[in-house]
Amino acid sequence: MPRTIWSGAISFGLVTVPINVQSATEDHSVRFHQYHLEDMGRVRIRKYCEIEDREVDQGEIGKGYELSKTQVIPISDEELQQLPLPTAKAIEIVAFVPLDSVDPIRIGEGYYLAPAQPVAAKPYKLLVQALGRSSKVAVAKYAWSGRERLGLLRIRDDVIVLHAMRWPDEIRDPTELLPEPVEVSDDEIEGALALMDNMTRDDLDDPEFRDTYTEAMEQIIEAKREHRAPPELPEPTAEPGQLVDLMAALNESVAQARAARGEDAQAPKKKAPAKKAAKTQPAKKTAAKKKAKSA
Repeated sequence: MPRTIWSGAISFGLVTVPINVQSATEDHSVRFHQYHLEDMGRVRIRKYCEIEDREVDQGEIGKGYELSKTQVIPISDEELQQLPLPTAKAIEIVAFVPLDSVDPIRIGEGYYLAPAQPVAAKPYKLLVQALGRSSKVAVAKYAWSGRERLGLLRIRDDVIVLHAMRWPDEIRDPTELLPEPVEVSDDEIEGALALMDNMTRDDLDDPEFRDTYTEAMEQIIEAKREHRAPPELPEPTAEPGQLVDLMAALNESVAQARAARGEDAQAPKKKAPAKKAAKTQPAKKTAAKKKAKSA
């Protein structure tokens, strides 16, 4: 079980849910250290005091805010923990919104929130079921690591997940990155939609979605450990370059996507047959026929 990285409570109106916070993700990346190439001695970063010109250990190090080059305001961990904020001890829910109203660029790391005490089981389940039935997510404030943060609470497999969120003023305006105005034809848009359709998946549970970089690094490390040549880099399937014919590139991409799915690359995608409109006769003609029969 992952370790608890923070303990507090979810504040939901007058309802309080004691919780423990645990990381929801794991990092399996290959880690490297720095070494002196001449003798492979480990290179380490040491912390020195500029005034005393000596190395200091972790117990002598604290936080401070630099007002000027000659004046620093020391701030202790205890003072940070005692900040006069309601969010210092609790994850305070402030609103409920539809998930699709939240720009994904604002959503960050995820954390599992587990009930901290037996008494928390009922209010915890209440919040889980209320969020699930409402199809909404909760927006909350909380204070960690010396700053107040914005968070998003959602449900995953009956467990409450907290996602760190960026404040609105932390998102840069992307408009300056827009390219020069260009025209895109309907055929090119239809080609892109056809490619998207052939690349659509129902889920991401597929061997294709794996960390091939880490796998390659592990193969290199294992080869060097066994004193054999590392695996060769595969040849690229296409040379990078400037795009000349956008439509041709889209058609070729659609053909490759169909071939990868075991379909006929040249066969056109089947369309659903159009429904024929029911033929109706004018009311006057129907009435006239009935009149003729009665005569």
